[in-house]
Amino acid sequence: MAVAQMKMDLTEARLAGVSVPEAAAWSNEARAKALARVRQMGLPTKRDEYWKYTDPASLTAVDPAEAALFETDEGALFDATDCVKIVFVDGVFDAEASDDLQAEGVEIERLSDAMAADIHWAKDVYGVLEARGQVPVERPLAALNTALATDGVVIRATAKASKPINLVYLHQDTRSDAMLHNIVKVETGAEVTLLETGPAAARFSKSLEVDVADNAAFHHVRVQGRDHERRAVTHCFARVGAEATFKSFTLTFNGVLTRNECVLDIVGDDAVAHVAGACVGDGKDFHHDDTVFITHDAVNCESRQVFKKVLRNGATGVFQGKILVKEGAQKTDGYQISQSLLLDDDSQFLAKPELEIYADDVACSHGSTSGAIDETALFYLRSRGVPAREARNLLTLSFLAEALEEIADETLAEALQDRLESWLARHS
Repeated sequence: MAVAQMKMDLTEARLAGVSVPEAAAWSNEARAKALARVRQMGLPTKRDEYWKYTDPASLTAVDPAEAALFETDEGALFDATDCVKIVFVDGVFDAEASDDLQAEGVEIERLSDAMAADIHWAKDVYGVLEARGQVPVERPLAALNTALATDGVVIRATAKASKPINLVYLHQDTRSDAMLHNIVKVETGAEVTLLETGPAAARFSKSLEVDVADNAAFHHVRVQGRDHERRAVTHCFARVGAEATFKSFTLTFNGVLTRNECVLDIVGDDAVAHVAGACVGDGKDFHHDDTVFITHDAVNCESRQVFKKVLRNGATGVFQGKILVKEGAQKTDGYQISQSLLLDDDSQFLAKPELEIYADDVACSHGSTSGAIDETALFYLRSRGVPAREARNLLTLSFLAEALEEIADETLAEALQDRLESWLARHS
């Protein structure tokens, strides 16, 4: 009872003085239901099962902690890619810095415009996938985002999009507290690529709801960084139809606290769903948490979870991943791997891999390892004239390669590889 009361007090303190945005009747209803979910569940504490490795206090506090701005001379990551660029500064849409919201094969709107319409297809997605994702594990911070987020984008792919959509999140206010909510609906036979990059805010909450119809494809590549003091919690909820493809990759640099949750519901036969991530963390203030839950509820589907973390100087990495195979989901192929490369004795990796299977014709596996640089491989490179620093960087890149291979677009993968090499060169 004391713990429950503490959660309720924390929740009411966070919601005190907060006003739910008003728009069309359907969006008001969706927000009201989300707010009711928050109050029913209560905001998380470290005593919650799925938060025992990560302290959510800075994410649930009334006011965000200050985060110093990070200066860099590196160019924007996807500038060389022909894409539709959409810019948000501390969670607010910047029309002047953004491109026109249009491209062949795809419709793009601001969330605020969609939610002001009396009739909109977003009604069938906004808050709907998030609500489905609350069972069997509660995710109150996602419901809080649904209730309070005022900006974001709404994307509907009706064919193969002519170019990727690039969401750029800039951070300019040391005490900004931003919430964004993005919706993607990929119609039958359509395909779209979504890119995301930037630190976004001092404290950042983002939800992404993706509905992938039959024979459709969704590709997602995200780079989080580079502010050292930022705090972020993100959620991705997806529903994957028959013979559809969902692929998401995240690369994370720096940050005090990053919590990425991904909840996938595979509902159509012969579907493919891949979630992957790589992070590189330096310093005792770095804490990175990947929490993934994939449900197989159809026949002959494939899922992959591939997560790699490189940690040094007291950094902490967390992975919590689950594959749930429901009764009747025969011929499921589920693969899960989480690994960390610890470059010193002070860093730590905390892992909780899970399988829950109610079908008998499946091939599911999971594995988790932690280790240091392979001294034999290091000696081999050194014996052939490779300097120690370069040899360690080569072995580190090799360790991360399996996660990067999950990116379907080779050009995007090469851009991320270059950025990783740059980070390692600076931190060697």
